[in-house]
Formats: sequence, C-alpha cells, structure tokens
Amino acid sequence: MAIPAFRNEICVDWSIPSNRKKQEQALASARAGLGKEYPIVIGGKRVLLPQKFHSLNPSKPAEIVGIFQKGDGAVAQGAIDAAASAFEKWKDVPFTRRADFLFKGAKLMRKRRFDLNAVMILEVGKSWAEADADTAEAIDFLEYYGREILRYGTDHRVVKVAGEKGKLVYIPLGVGIIIPPWNFPLAILVGTTMSAVAAGNAVVLKPSSDSPLTGWKFVEIMEDVGLPPGVINFVTGPGGAVGDILVQHPKTRFVSFTGSKEVGIHIYETAAKVQPGQAWLKRVVAEMGGKDSIVVDESSDLEDAAKAVVASAFGFQGQKCSACSRVIVHESVYHKFVEMLSARTGALRVGDVTDPQNTIGPVVNKRAQESILGYIEKGIREGGRLVAGGTSAGGEGYFIRPTVIADVDPSATIAQEEIFGPVLTVIKAKNFDDALAIANNTEYGLTGAIFSRNRKNIARAEKEFFVGNLYVNRKCTGALVGAHPFGGFNMSGTDSKAGGQDYLLLFLQAKAIAEKIKA
Repeated sequence: MAIPAFRNEICVDWSIPSNRKKQEQALASARAGLGKEYPIVIGGKRVLLPQKFHSLNPSKPAEIVGIFQKGDGAVAQGAIDAAASAFEKWKDVPFTRRADFLFKGAKLMRKRRFDLNAVMILEVGKSWAEADADTAEAIDFLEYYGREILRYGTDHRVVKVAGEKGKLVYIPLGVGIIIPPWNFPLAILVGTTMSAVAAGNAVVLKPSSDSPLTGWKFVEIMEDVGLPPGVINFVTGPGGAVGDILVQHPKTRFVSFTGSKEVGIHIYETAAKVQPGQAWLKRVVAEMGGKDSIVVDESSDLEDAAKAVVASAFGFQGQKCSACSRVIVHESVYHKFVEMLSARTGALRVGDVTDPQNTIGPVVNKRAQESILGYIEKGIREGGRLVAGGTSAGGEGYFIRPTVIADVDPSATIAQEEIFGPVLTVIKAKNFDDALAIANNTEYGLTGAIFSRNRKNIARAEKEFFVGNLYVNRKCTGALVGAHPFGGFNMSGTDSKAGGQDYLLLFLQAKAIAEKIKA
C-alpha cells in the first residue's frame, strides 16, 4: 500500500461547538483521574519504588496530577540492560515494520487527541490552543519520521567501480538516552524518542519531572500499538540521581537532550569521557535554548509586527526556546511601537487555562516564578522602563502578568540571559546595521525574525542574521515539521534540525559494502 505524501496535522478549530464540548469532556475525565500513581516501565514490566514524587498542576499547585516513582541507580542500570537486550532484536526488524509502528501511533494519537490536550492543560498549564498544537506536532513527528525511515531504509547508490557491486546502507547505533523538556512535553518527547526508535535503536526515556504524566500517556500509546517491550523504557526521577548514570553508562551509545544551556553543557562534557568497557565515542544531540530577537525596521507594517511579537513573546507564557525575548526596533518608529506592544500585552487574559478564555496560563513551577520575577526586578534596576506587567497575577497558581520592559541596553542582563518566561525586552536601534549587530550579540543562535518591506534589508538578514531558523514578516515561533527544520547555532545546541531530512542521520551510521564481481 502506497504511503501518501506527508501533510502537517491541522489544529482543532475551537469555534466549532462540538470540538469545545469534546475538550471539556476530556478535561473532566482527566480531572477524575488526578492523583493516580504511575510506574516505571523497564523491559515491559511495571516497577514501583519506595520513593515517590508528585506532578502538580501549576494553575493549582495543591492539586496532584499524578504520583510517580523516584528512580535510582539500580533502576537506571536495569533500564540500560533492558534496552541493550531489546536492541539485539529491534535492530533487525525491517524498516517498513518499524515505520508502521509510527503510523499506528499517529493514528491512535489522533483518537486520543483531546485526552492528551487535557493532560498538558493540567500538568504544565498550556492553553487549549497551545496544547492542541503540541499534540498536532507530535502526530507530525510520527508521520514524518515514519516516511523518513522508509527513505533511509533503502540501499543508497554509490559511484560505480568496474568489477564491483557497491552500496551504502544505514544501520542503527544502539542504546540511546532520551531526555526531553517539560515545555513541549508531548511533541519534543515523541519526536526525540521515535526518531531514534524508527532508526532501529532502543532507548531509555527519562521525561521531565514537571511533565511525567504526558510522557506516560505516550508510552501507553506505543504499548497499545504493540511496540515490543524494552524498545522504550520509561524511567522517572531526578536528573542528578538518574540522568548522570544513564549518560555515563558504557552501554549508552547516544544521548538526545532538550533543555537548558547549563544542563546541556554538563551532558556534553559527561558523555565525552570514555568509560571503562565503552567501545565508542558517544553522540550527543542537544537543543539548549535561545535568546531570540525580532527586528522591526522603519519600513515594516507595525500592526503586523506588534501582533507577531506579542504572539512570539507570550505564547505558552514565553516558555519556549524559540520565544521572542527581545524586539529590536528602529528609532524612528520606536515610541509608537512600544505603545502598540503595551496595549496588546495589557489586553491578554491571564488565568487557569482550563477556561479557554484564558490565553496566558501559569509558569511551570514556583522556582520558575521566582526566577522570572527576579529577572524583571533586575531589568528595571539596570535601567529598563516597565511598560506592561511586571508582577505576579495573583491567585493560587504560578501566574505572572505578561511583561514588557523598554529602553533596555543591549548588554543588560535581561537582554543576554535566557529568562524562559513572559518577559519581553525592547531595544532601540539607530539603523539597520545597528539592529543586526544587536541581534547577533548573544551567545545563542536559535530563532529570529525580521519585519520589513525593504528587500535589501531582508536579503541582508537572510545572510547575516546568525540563527538556525529565520522568519521574515511572521512570528519566530511555531516551526512546522517538514517545513521548518528546527535547530540553532552556538550555545543553542548542535543544530539538530528536528523535523528535517537530515535528522534521522543523527541516530544512524553508514556502512559501505563493496562486492567484487566477475566480468
């Protein structure tokens, strides 16, 4: 049966009453299951441990979303062993069969779409629209990587040599460690896990301790479609106690990580040290964040630019590595643009995102809330002018009002460090040369955008704006699988290009085969 061409999943239309009803019912069902306990899964076996931790609802921190096992060194060792054992069989499963598991997973994910949305709304505070976009992207990753392994799974031609028959084949690496983030708890988790699995590897999946229930729901889906035990091993627990052991283990062949710069550097350093009994140099795939800018020049459509900047800065409370945290504005339109940003930001509705009228929810936990408020205070102390937000939004959850700080010096702390929250800095540029220089003055290089009607400025940005994903006259968030291969430069990581045609190569190794033939 022919596989149709890949097409991105369409997000739910919330203006349709039946869709709203389905999401309300899914939320009610998810609420009925709050506080349940969930196991670790090693080699298909459920494991309960004496030590537990709780996943909490950031809109109502007293509400326990789920109870999870606090893994330890013995659990990490068992998971690695189970993955290594499963790999010996999984690596020989035909690529067509492996792809089929991804396609079946996507089909079941569509059926459970509203349930998955509900979990993310409760567990990490995603709005209805943000949660559904996360689920849609997860489906896209399954569909896209299923097609990609079909492409890589065939023999690849090499230059013909007289008297030989030659070919190039791609084979899997071995056991991988998958460490996804909480901010895209389904999409990135699914993409990083199933790209490696599609390539024929077996993995240990350690979800973020802020979003383990979302990870569990994915593991259930892959079990339900019949993925063999041990191909995905699900281990929850603190990074220090579990993550380091998994990364250091001599049987670990690769690590796929998405998260902060500091943790990414630690993983990179740890994985580089060859352990006793280790027979390879480990690969590390790392996506480590950004300090993303949108440049607005004097020729741009300011209404379009303001709308896109606010969406890029405050979607999911700014908790995206691709979020716009700096807008760099030409001095001739600066004051007008700041007024537009202030008005649009002030109109955003903050609150518990189980209510679809609230587009801005909580930040993920108390530690994040305190850190973000600290950055706001420091930004003002260093000379910034508060024009919107700046405080917590009250209530029992970890709510912060979307914040705009203008007149920020390009070298100020809030213009250089990743805040990972609903804070936008506005920087004035003297001209376009100055704007590009400011845009490139951080250690990151993930996403960026330019708003301009000037083709020369756009052409210069395409050449000189040093980011892995550049957008022109549109927001700098919302990369689509297949359309916008995603990954950045410098301290934004290893430019992994998730959702692109190169990505599966990170989990494969090439083997050249040449056979002498008689004339």
